Amino acid sequence: MQGEGHVGDASNLPPSMPITDDEIREKYLERAIRELNHFTRELQECRHCPRGNLMPVLGSGHPQADVMLIKHHPRPSEIEEGVAFYGRAGGALMKSLKRLQIDPLAVYGTLCVKCPLPDPSLADPACVERLIEELAIVQPKIVVVMGEDALDVVNELEIPLARMLVAEPGALQRLTPSIEALYVPNIDEALDEESAKRAFWRAFRVLGEWYESLPPY
Repeated sequence: MQGEGHVGDASNLPPSMPITDDEIREKYLERAIRELNHFTRELQECRHCPRGNLMPVLGSGHPQADVMLIKHHPRPSEIEEGVAFYGRAGGALMKSLKRLQIDPLAVYGTLCVKCPLPDPSLADPACVERLIEELAIVQPKIVVVMGEDALDVVNELEIPLARMLVAEPGALQRLTPSIEALYVPNIDEALDEESAKRAFWRAFRVLGEWYESLPPY
């Protein structure tokens, strides 16, 4: 067996080829950043949705996050900043992540409908399907699907090897052989009513248990 942190015989490798675990991870990160930048440019140039001069609302977070948060469509604060989970929902999530001792750098958040439309149902299906590409770039270990509208989108997408998810808050499910899923209520609808907040938290805190069980690396 090779010693930890090495792939093959270093003397036989081209000088530019990474040979340590850290170098390999760095190369994967660089590739993910390039792919997300390209993904962003394509979104910004897309004219399939009737969004006029408004820019799409982009995902945010670590390009190779363990956790991907998926919400259905943007709220006004997200549209104004052009960033998913900006505003009240983002603030509430940051507090929740801190309470669960989840590193925010391990999280990436995005939307099913990225165009700021008065009616999200007007979004072009091809644009919504870009979520598949986003999943392939980030390659999360778990997706947190927020609300039934987002759940319907994820189930309707032709994600390779995907299984159907059910609207069972707080239950860990298997989306693909390499990606788990956690369904939680829509956080945007859980901020103004105490029982809705409690229902969201009961489901979301399962993510903390999942994160704690991750092996160190």
